[in-house]
Parts: sequence; structure tokens; C-alpha cells
Amino acid sequence: MQELKDQIVKDINDNNFILFMKGTKQMPMCGFSATVVNVLNSYGIDYKDVNVLTDPNIRIALSEHSNWPTIPQFFIKGELIGGCDITLELHNSGDLKDLIDKA
Repeated sequence: MQELKDQIVKDINDNNFILFMKGTKQMPMCGFSATVVNVLNSYGIDYKDVNVLTDPNIRIALSEHSNWPTIPQFFIKGELIGGCDITLELHNSGDLKDLIDKA
């Protein structure tokens, strides 16, 4: 489990934009993940996606790291932005564009 936690931290730190989600950005497996994918795709940014459904321990280790219980989880430059609701609110207010531009 420690190896998995280390990999999650490395992935978060090595990618300006990373989305932990159910499914992949090509094939989201839940509506919340699909919503965040659509928002991120609208900005044309390159982001890493991690499918938490491939290993139930990813979700456990991720939530322990982020102190956030739900999926999806979107990070910019190592900082948790939030899940679907927060990402959508930031998008609708224009604040997400500012965060993306700064990264």
C-alpha cells in the first residue's frame, strides 16, 4: 500500500493537471467523472487521467492523501481543486480558467 501511496504522490507532483476518476477520459464510467472530463476538454489542456476502478486500493490511498472521500478528484500543480461540484462551480464562475492559465 505504501508503494501505491508513493506512486499517487509522484503522479500528482509530476503532472500539472491530473484527474483521478472512474473510467478514463476516453470512456468515463460515471456521470460525475464525465462532467469533469467535459469541462477539462473544453480548455484543451493535456491532463493525466487515472482510473480508480482498476484497483480499489487506489481510491483508499488517494483519499488518505487528499482527505477527500469522493471521486473524481482534480489536481492542479499538486493542489487538490476538488470533485465534480467544485470543478463545475469554478468553471462556471471563470475561476477555473484562471487556475489553469496560472499553471
